[in-house]
Amino acid sequence: MSQDFHQSIFNHLKKNANISPDEIMGVAQSVQNANFSDEATVRNLVKQLSSMANRPLSKEREDQIVELITKKNNQIDSNMLQQIFKK
Repeated sequence: MSQDFHQSIFNHLKKNANISPDEIMGVAQSVQNANFSDEATVRNLVKQLSSMANRPLSKEREDQIVELITKKNNQIDSNMLQQIFKK
C-alpha cells in the first residue's frame, strides 16, 4: 500500500476517533506475536482498543468478545469482526 493511503487512514482515525498513529502502531506491534488463545492477553487488547476508541464496554460485552476470540484461536476473519462489533 502506498504511503498516501496509510497517511489517509491515519488522518481519518485521528480526526474521527482521536486515535494517534503512535497508538495504532503500538497496538499493531503488540498483536504481532500475541497469543490469542490466552484470555489475559485478549482481554488486555480488548480493553486497550475500547479505551482508544472511547467506547466503553460492559463487563458482559467484554467477556463475550474475549470468549469469541479465544475460542476461535487465530481463525478470526473480517466477517467475525463485523459480527463482534455489530452487537
